[in-house]
Amino acid sequence: MTAHAAPVEALLAAKEIVVVCGAGGVGKTTTAAALGALAAADLGAKVLVLTVDPARRLADAMGLGSLGNTETQVESAAFAAAGVEPRGQLWAAMLDTKQSWDELIRRHAPDARTRDAILDNPLYRNVAGKFVNSHDYIAMERLYELHASGVYDLIVVDTPPTRHAIDFLDAPERMAEFFSSRLLRWLLVPYRSRLVNVASRPFYQIADRALGSAFLADIAEFFILFQSMYDGFVERARAVERVLEDRRTTFVVVTTLEAAPAQEARRFVDVLRARQLHLGAVVLNRVLPADLLDDDASAAARALSSRSEELAATLAEAVGDPPVAPDLVARVLAELGESFLNFQVVAKREAELRAELALGTDVVATVPALDTDVYDLAGLVRLGAELRR
Repeated sequence: MTAHAAPVEALLAAKEIVVVCGAGGVGKTTTAAALGALAAADLGAKVLVLTVDPARRLADAMGLGSLGNTETQVESAAFAAAGVEPRGQLWAAMLDTKQSWDELIRRHAPDARTRDAILDNPLYRNVAGKFVNSHDYIAMERLYELHASGVYDLIVVDTPPTRHAIDFLDAPERMAEFFSSRLLRWLLVPYRSRLVNVASRPFYQIADRALGSAFLADIAEFFILFQSMYDGFVERARAVERVLEDRRTTFVVVTTLEAAPAQEARRFVDVLRARQLHLGAVVLNRVLPADLLDDDASAAARALSSRSEELAATLAEAVGDPPVAPDLVARVLAELGESFLNFQVVAKREAELRAELALGTDVVATVPALDTDVYDLAGLVRLGAELRR
C-alpha cells in the first residue's frame, strides 16, 4: 500500500475481517464483493468473500457457476476480461448450513460414538440448520474457523439484512443459553431419570399424546447428545465474541439515503457503538451527484426556469429541422430547470443524512447511482474504483 492509499483501501489493508451490514436492497452483497475484488486487485491480498445472505447474486457477479461451503477461486482470466491484472487472489464461498453443522459435529463431538449418534438422529437429519438461530450461529462458527486457519489475509463477510445481522451477532450467546435453558432441562428430565415429579407428569402425558413417545425420545436424545458439546459451544461463543471485538475486525455499514434504509443504518451504527465494535466505514450507495449542490449549477437551473421563453427564442432555430416551436422549447427548458432544483432539494436532504451517518467513523464512501446494474466482475471493479475515491 502506498502512502497515498484511499481511506477504504487503508481500512482493508489494516484489517483481517470486514463484516458488511445493511438493509435489504441497498447493494450490500455487491459492495462486499467489490471490497473483496478491490483488496485482491490492488493490495495483493488473498481475500475470501463469505456470503451468509442466502441470495446467490455473489456467484453471478464473480462469474462463478455456483457457490457452496468450499471456497472457490475467481480465475485470473475473469480479472483479465475485466481489464485488471490482480496482485492477489479472490475467493468466494456461500454458507451451506447443513453441511457446516455436519462438519462442526465431526470436529467437536467428544467421541466417535457421540458424533455418529448425533448425525444418525432422525431429528438432527430433518431439522439441522432450521432450529433456534442455527444459520446465524453456524455462520459465526464458519467465520471463526476460516479466520483461525490463517489461510486468508482478509475475509469479507456479507451478512443477512440488518435486522438479521443483529441476530448474527447474538447467535453464539443465544445458542449457549438455549442449551442451558430451564425449558430444555424440563424436557430432558424423564429421559435422564425415571423419576418424574408430580407437577411435571401432566406435561409429559399431554406431550406424549400430541407428539408421540418416539418423537419425544428423538428430541431428548438429540439434545442430550448436544449437551455433551455444551462446554465447547460456550467456549467457542466467547472466542467468536473476542474475534469480533478484536482490533483486526471492522464493520462496514451500507445504506442508501432513502428514509427507511438510512434509519435502519443509524440503528445498527448505534448497536455497534453500544457493543464497542469497530465501525470502519459507512458506504452510501446510489447517491445523487455533488453537482446538484454547486452554486453555479443552481444559478443556471434558476435561469432556465425563469428565462425559458427568452432562451427558447435563441435556441428554437438550432434544435430542429424544421425549427421547433419556441413555446415548446421554452416548456422543456423550464421543466429541466425545475427538475434540477427539485433534485437539489433531495441532494441537500441526502447531505444532512450523510453528516448524521458519518458520526463515529472516519471513512464515508459515496457511490453514485450507476447507469447499469453490477452483474459481472468488471462491474465490481468499477464499483471498487468508486469506493476508493
